[in-house]
Formats: sequence, C-alpha cells, structure tokens
Amino acid sequence: MSQKKRKKEKPFTPVFTYGLIVVLILVFLGVLMPNKFYETASGISGFIAENLGWYYMFVTTGLGFFAVFIIFSPIGKLKLGQPHEKPEFSTISWFAMLFSAGMGIGLVFWGAAEPMNHMMNPPTGEGGGHQQVQAVRSTIFHWGLHAWCVYGIVALALAYTAYRKGESGLISKTLRPIFGDKVDGTLGQIVDTMAVFATVIGVAVSLGMGALQINGGLNYLLGVPETVIIQGIIILVVTILFLISAWSGLSKGIQILSNSNMVLAVLLFFIILFVGPTIASLDMFATATGSYLQQFLYLTLDTGYNDSQKAAWIQEWTIYYWGWWFSWCPFVGIFIARVSRGRTIREFILAVILVPATICMVWFSVFGTTGMTTGLKHPHIFNLPVEKQLFAIFDVMPIGTLLSIIALVLVSVFFITSADSATFVLGMQTTDGSLTPRTRIKIVWGIALSLISYTLIIAGGENALSAIQAAAIIAALPFSVIVILMTISFFKDANNERKYLGLTLQPDEENMKQYLSSTPEEHSQDIQDYIDETSDQRGI
Repeated sequence: MSQKKRKKEKPFTPVFTYGLIVVLILVFLGVLMPNKFYETASGISGFIAENLGWYYMFVTTGLGFFAVFIIFSPIGKLKLGQPHEKPEFSTISWFAMLFSAGMGIGLVFWGAAEPMNHMMNPPTGEGGGHQQVQAVRSTIFHWGLHAWCVYGIVALALAYTAYRKGESGLISKTLRPIFGDKVDGTLGQIVDTMAVFATVIGVAVSLGMGALQINGGLNYLLGVPETVIIQGIIILVVTILFLISAWSGLSKGIQILSNSNMVLAVLLFFIILFVGPTIASLDMFATATGSYLQQFLYLTLDTGYNDSQKAAWIQEWTIYYWGWWFSWCPFVGIFIARVSRGRTIREFILAVILVPATICMVWFSVFGTTGMTTGLKHPHIFNLPVEKQLFAIFDVMPIGTLLSIIALVLVSVFFITSADSATFVLGMQTTDGSLTPRTRIKIVWGIALSLISYTLIIAGGENALSAIQAAAIIAALPFSVIVILMTISFFKDANNERKYLGLTLQPDEENMKQYLSSTPEEHSQDIQDYIDETSDQRGI
C-alpha cells in the first residue's frame, strides 16, 4: 500500500512527461511559425469536417441512444459507489459544478451571437419568423442533448470504474474489460496521453474564447485595444487568479466559484428576460424547443447531402461543436465523475443530460431572441465581431452598463472555474489517478493551458476564433475512438454485474426483495464476490 502511495506521489509519470512534451511542441511551433501552424491546422480540420462529418453524426447519435437505453435498463439501478453511500456534494452544488465546468464561457460567448449568426446565414432558405425559429433551434441542437450525452457517457464509465470497481480515475482503466492488464502498460499510457492532449486542447478552446470576449468587452466599453498583447495580459491575469484558486483545493476553490457562477448567471438571465422582449423570448422557447424535438432524428443525422450550402454550414458549425464536445469530454467527464459519487446510474444520467440541456435551451431562447430582436432594430450589431455583439446589445438596453459588467465578471469567473477544474483533472490524469495531485503539478498544467490558448490566438491572428475551432476538431477525432471503446467496455462490465446481482427489467420478486433489503455489508460483499469471480477475465 505504501508503494502504491509513493507511486501516486511520483511527480513525473510517463503520461505527464509525454503530455507536456506534446503541448510544448505545439506552443513552440505556434509561436515560431504562426501562419504555417494556422494553415496546417485549418487544412486538417477542414479535411476532417468535409470527409468525416458522417462519422461524428453517427457517434454522437449512438451515444444519445445508448444513454436513453441505460435510463430504462436495470443497469440504472446500480449505484456509483456502495449501496447506501451518500453523495459527496449537495444536489444544488452538484448541478452548479457540472454545469459551470461543462459549458460556462460558451454560454456567454455564443448566447446571443450564435442565433444572430444563424439568422443572417441560415443553413436553408427559410425567411421571416421561421428563420428566427430555425436560428434558435439550430443553436439548442448544438448545445442540447447531444453535448451532454457525450459528457454523460464518458463520466458514467469513469465513475462506474472508479467507485464501483475500485480502479483509479484514469481513462485507460475504463477499458480493462476489453484489454485486461494491458491498460496498466504502454497501451494505457497511450490512451491517457491522448486524453491529456484532448483535455488541454478542449479547455484551451474555451479559455481562448474567454480571452477574446473579455478583450472585446473592454474594447467596447472602455476603448481598450484589441490586440494579442492585451489578450495575453488578460490570460496572464486570469491565470494567476485560477492558480490561486487551484492552490486552495477542489472543495474550497471550485465549489465556491461554481456557486458564484450560478448566482451571476441566474442574475444576468433574469435581468435579460425581464428587460428584454419577455413574451417573445418565452414564445421562442416553446416554439424552438418544439421544432427541435419534432425534427430531432432528422437533425442528428443530417449531413447536408446534395445541398452545398447546408453541407458547408454543417461543417462550419455542427461538426465543430461535435468536435469541441469530444475534445472537452475527458476533462468534463473526469470532473463530473469526481463530484458524482453516491448517485445511482439512472439518477446520474437523467441529471447530467436533461438538466443542463434544458437550461441551455432556455438560455439560448432568451439571449437569442433578445439579440435578434435588438439586431433588427440596430442592424450595425450584426456586423460586429461575435465577441463584441453581446456588449453592443447591452449598450442599447436599459441598465446596459450594469449588464456588461456582470457579463465581464461572469466570463472571468467561468474562465477561472474551467481552468481551475482542468488543472485538477490534468493533475489527476498525470499522477496515476491521484485524487489529490500535488499543487506543483496543477500549476504546471495551469501554465500549459494558458500557453496553448495564447498560442492559438497568436497563430490565428485576425482569425483567432477559426484557429481555436480548428484545434477542437482535430483533437476530437482520435479521442472519439476511445469514447466508443469506453462505451462498449462499460456496458460489458455493468451488464455482467447486472446479471450477477439478478437485476432485470421485471425482476424476480424474491431477488428484488433480497437486493433492496440487503445491508451495506452484504451488498458490498456481493459486489466484491463479483469482482473476485471476474478478476481473471478483467486481467487483474
């Protein structure tokens, strides 16, 4: 046991070394050859979007159907932990942490800008009110159920493996039912290094957008220049702040910041709802949600076949988002798993998928309707860069200055929360799954995150947002394969345990009584017996 502890405390694991080398190489190339770096990244991401869009569509759709299956399956009765174990965090704090870590900055950055963009550049030729509904529908399609299904399945596999089977919280360990003890060797190191790479890029995408929007807001409000130097200063200041937060630990730092996020987000939302076009926003929520649900199956697999305008739009928007969610899912999945111990699988899936997705639908309906309505009255807003549009909208609304200040603070706190969470996750991934990674390891990854996000901004120049989007699409492709393997592996293991415990959709009454009435010790022994009986096939 002491040897295992010393191994966890070892500062430079192979995954840490390999992951950091990859990040530093990217930073080096991006700084020395920014134009070539951007051209290469854009070319690769364009090839992926054009030729593998169908693949992203099938994978995200498959994960969605698998999540629905698990909800209604007897597997959903299993708990992510021991049978009578209590959740570590309260439900409200749990929602706040999983939501703010999962989507924070993007909600503010794209809240009004994406529906406005879709209204002006729709995938099809609908006009009038239909075009506005289509704009919001497309946005909630990108931010709704599909995104949270990707997050939820990855988090479920991790939580099940860690809390049900006693494994460390590494991505590679979720693949043990398929690869056995190979996950403890080179194969596991490759998988975990890929997860580190995807995490770094996925979080850097969000941090880069945060820096752009903070700079855009300061420029619009105070005339601060929009330059890579200013954006670098913003990243430096926020880096110092989130490293201080990371120093305080997960429970103190992230929980306090996440709760602060939710308070600010709720405050901003309700001000916009009541100051903006209230009835129109509520009507839009109902109509766009209905349209989204009505066309759900068609939207999930639509690649724009034989329609060049729609195909280009899907490649630019939908494939980018699916890539972003896959590149984010190791980070968000590990973090959600970390704070979800003690929940049943059914409770976990329903909460992780439905609650944040519904909030996203409401959020984009309100901000999108406000943005489009304001833009039609003040057309110059549509021509502004996306990072400035929200502040321009606030500028022509009552108490606009207060709204802009709240938005800037919210983006900054989301920035800190995402980076704070990411330093913990990266620290855990690169210290053999330690739940208490050393502070210096977290600091190294915090600096690495800031460097790569700034590198993407430098490489993109005036096309910084495009460079950021390209990085997300590229990082997602290899990790999507791992997500597929994680899903298969989880089902194989959970279904075997379900059979062993006698859980069925319509269970035998005697078995169910025995299962529900068992003491924690008896149930824990059943689980341990199952693990012991299957240890050979699991390669332990």
